[in-house]
Amino acid sequence: MSYDNLKSISPLDGRYSEKVSELRDIFSEYGLIKYRVFIEIKWLQHLSSINEINELPKFNSELDKKLNSIINSFDVDQASEIKKIESVTNHDVKAVEYFLRDLLKDFNGIEGFIHFGCTSEDINNLSYALMFREARENILLPMMRNIKTALTDITDKYSDTPMISRTHGQTASPTTVGKEMANIIHRLNAAVTDLNEILILGKFNGAVGNFNAHYSAYPELDWIEISKKFIKSIGLTPNELTTQIEPHDWIAKFCQCLIRYNVILLDLCKDIWGYISIGYFKQKMNKNEVGSSTMPHKVNPIDFENAEGNLGVANSLLGHFSEKLPISRFQRDLSDSTVQRNFGVAIGYTIISMKSLLKGLKKLELDEDKINDDLLNSWEVISEAIQTVMRRYNVPEPYEKLKELTRGQKINNEMLIEFIESLEIPETAKKELISISPSSYIGVAPVLAKKI
Repeated sequence: MSYDNLKSISPLDGRYSEKVSELRDIFSEYGLIKYRVFIEIKWLQHLSSINEINELPKFNSELDKKLNSIINSFDVDQASEIKKIESVTNHDVKAVEYFLRDLLKDFNGIEGFIHFGCTSEDINNLSYALMFREARENILLPMMRNIKTALTDITDKYSDTPMISRTHGQTASPTTVGKEMANIIHRLNAAVTDLNEILILGKFNGAVGNFNAHYSAYPELDWIEISKKFIKSIGLTPNELTTQIEPHDWIAKFCQCLIRYNVILLDLCKDIWGYISIGYFKQKMNKNEVGSSTMPHKVNPIDFENAEGNLGVANSLLGHFSEKLPISRFQRDLSDSTVQRNFGVAIGYTIISMKSLLKGLKKLELDEDKINDDLLNSWEVISEAIQTVMRRYNVPEPYEKLKELTRGQKINNEMLIEFIESLEIPETAKKELISISPSSYIGVAPVLAKKI
């Protein structure tokens, strides 16, 4: 870790900096400036394509090449130049405009059309929208697929492996290890589908959303359609009805979907932590790692604990975004601006959590001896099957009789056989009940696990 990392206030730029490196070009100040430059240039090129705007010369190949090279070669040094301009203007988007004006000063007739008809929020909302789109497509969804693959591997391997369930922390009807993992995958699939289907919206309609300035300059043009076509050209969905700001409802939905996904991961982390604590899972050891500063024997479930803690931080921020951003005083206030700069922080903590979880999953080993021991010592779970068969054959008070036999008692197979033999039910039913063991009493858990 470098000196600068050691002096970072945020763990994202310090302790965890390597784990979130793929986010730096998206959600950093450099990333935001890069997207602003992209939007400004693409809008300028779009205006040039409109035949009715005679005052803006049609761009020749030289100018288009120049504009595209600005986008493709944009780097931190150029972003630093824009920040220097901002130190004078005290306005971040205007600094981008001045930067481009200087770069394009040798091309006559285009200066006045840089940032034409735009309010800063036109540039900003599309920039943030592109950030979210890139993060979803290139970072979040691939990580989610990796988690699904890791869980599917466990599900496939242990779909038939029985284990005691624990409802309210107490022994309950058996399930299989694979079925419990399949439950998580099923939930995650639904959350991923919802996240993937969110339309990422953008607005490009001027100071208060009415194209006031646009129609003042060119009243004969259909600016609504021009705007829609431009927004679609950069891969976003137009939002036609807005104030000065795009109302951020889709961002709230995005954050809420990510919260739901993270909550499922949080549930998984807590369960696996519990299974490790009761010995169902062991963790592969790294001989060079230290589990405790004083207890040499320990191999702590730190990956799942790390994921749990960081998921909480991520969801706290995502929750604030979803509640705060859709609210604006009248047509615009600036309280959303400083909040939006923290999008990368929330997604950063989400990514750290995912990576910790994946690391932990790869270290898990099932202790089948421990699981089998628990099954062999949990014959009381068969009482559910017995009382249900008693109900079928109208034996009086089936639940109450099994409650008297089993509740608070240490039950073994012989006690259950004796009870079953005393029942007034068909002999075939008795034989079927006697044949049931805790390890075979799993219903269709393997079938359900394999459905994933």
